[in-house]
Amino acid sequence: MDPLKPADAKPMGREGVAQSSTSAAPVVPSPVPVIPAAPSRDVTGLIAELGLTEDHAAEPTALVTPGDLHRAAQALKDHGFMLMDTVGIDYSTYTEARPKRFAVLHNIYHPRDHRRLFLRVWLDDGETLPSLYPIWRAANYLEREVYDLMGVTFTGHPDLRKVLTPDDLEGHPLRKDFPLGETPTLFREGRHLDPAAFRAGLTGRDAGLTGYRGELRRGRGEDRLPPVMPEGGPK
Repeated sequence: MDPLKPADAKPMGREGVAQSSTSAAPVVPSPVPVIPAAPSRDVTGLIAELGLTEDHAAEPTALVTPGDLHRAAQALKDHGFMLMDTVGIDYSTYTEARPKRFAVLHNIYHPRDHRRLFLRVWLDDGETLPSLYPIWRAANYLEREVYDLMGVTFTGHPDLRKVLTPDDLEGHPLRKDFPLGETPTLFREGRHLDPAAFRAGLTGRDAGLTGYRGELRRGRGEDRLPPVMPEGGPK
């Protein structure tokens, strides 16, 4: 024993730090929480399972014939999907050839795993389509809108009538051949919609039918000056 060292002196390590005679307890790293992977939103397998053909589109889309629509829709409902929207499209002036003039797109969505699939049905002018109302009640007003604006008839719909345009308006406004015309449209209670005045209001060149002009949205708007940066910059 070195007489110059105190009796209770601890041995020094390589770095000159006192070492304890008892080793420290090993540090157990805390477990890394496992974050479950988000469910896949890919519906390629689902389309194959339903026996449908995938369409080339920006969103996942499957082609369905009118006669197979109910079977595919019921299968999707059994998988937990719901009907979100139904739209009609007129391709008569489209630059690329399409199988038929019209297409009806049903937007089908799963509220839990957020998968989305569009069902596209091609139709000729005058060709009917089975209503999805027996499967999803949400089809009621959605199909009425397509019937009103595009002229597609849905068989089996419980109340297929106009929902947006006046009863006495002839034609379907979203068809490409619907005349934009210059004839004032008569609404109930004697109100008229003059096309020229309506367009003038939309373009913002003058007050037009609505009494609004451009972004001012305050009638004539001459009493309102555009915002100006205060002197010296923003306060």
